[in-house]
Amino acid sequence: MPESTHVEPRERSAARQIVPASSQGLALRSTALVARGLRDLARDSNWLIKKVFTGHTPKLAVSPSGQVCAISPQVRHGSQHVVLYDVELSVPTIALSAPANPTAAPDASSENASFSWSASARYLAAAWAGWQPSVHLFDLQGKMLLGTFGDFEKVPHFLAWSEAGNFVAVSTDGSKSASLRVWESSRAEMPFAPQALSEIGAPTGMEPQAYGEGFEEEGAFRGYGRIAFSPDEKLVAAAVEIQGEWADDLIFVASPLSLQNHHLLQAQGHITDITWTPDSRQIIYCAAGQAYRLTADSPESQPLPFGAELCACHPHLPLCLCFSSWLKNSAKGRLCLVDLNRLAIFDEYAADGVVDLRWNLDGSKAFAMTQSGMAYIYEPPLV
Repeated sequence: MPESTHVEPRERSAARQIVPASSQGLALRSTALVARGLRDLARDSNWLIKKVFTGHTPKLAVSPSGQVCAISPQVRHGSQHVVLYDVELSVPTIALSAPANPTAAPDASSENASFSWSASARYLAAAWAGWQPSVHLFDLQGKMLLGTFGDFEKVPHFLAWSEAGNFVAVSTDGSKSASLRVWESSRAEMPFAPQALSEIGAPTGMEPQAYGEGFEEEGAFRGYGRIAFSPDEKLVAAAVEIQGEWADDLIFVASPLSLQNHHLLQAQGHITDITWTPDSRQIIYCAAGQAYRLTADSPESQPLPFGAELCACHPHLPLCLCFSSWLKNSAKGRLCLVDLNRLAIFDEYAADGVVDLRWNLDGSKAFAMTQSGMAYIYEPPLV
């Protein structure tokens, strides 16, 4: 949560003065408001749809400022590239460059990627099979690669950046060396120290049936999946993936400073997304097409009255943006806005193929990106 700011009171004489405002600043704000007003008058929905890129890409991430990082569907000079797109302008803005991985398999590189944006959208943490097996940190304002951290056998499963930017978590799966690692930012070391602040393999305290002699055995620990930091950065939650089509995953919750003292909470099915409410007291997660809630008062999963595979809580309000790829009596999916206090859906829109959701920094709009390059922008009218 943002820290309170102390403002010194002005002198009484200053309060009575008329201070000239910058005409340029007023003009810019007025232009933006007029453009927004005209756009609102021309539509009958809170959703805008834009085609950002053509083709298909399996991995992408949308930023709070409306940029999309994706594996480009276009093959140039015999290989693919990681490219940034502007959602509003629907154009590519920059191709990210990093030292190549000489052992990368060209046919598999498009599937193996993980991205996570900082809350300000200035920095991007990225890992891709086409690059060396580390997490790369890019400064998008300076348009440069700041450096790398971590050393992995394969591309990390998921990356997550905390809201205040003090931590980055990396999950790996699919091998006996699967782990959850957390790095802490340092002003003296940029981007991050080479070694993780904390790291854990298979969680202690798992039920005996969660292990097996063979890695592919039903009920065995498979690795870590989706990750989410609480807004106050005191806790990190990660999906503990269990092998087996009908197995139930667990949710690992611990302080990012020390992953050893942790809690394991039982989930219902395989987890596809995790998010925290803005008060850092509740976890909303999606598993097997259903949305659930975990509260600070009870470790039991509470099923919510709507289906969802992806979810993203509003940064300040008890609202959640959700996506479900399947609806009863329909071959299509939908995006929906949920009031978490009343547990009621108050806005929805038909959509297919969504792979990432994100609110902007002040919560005035939200983005949903599909793997085919379509952007759904939730932008309610001005009030």
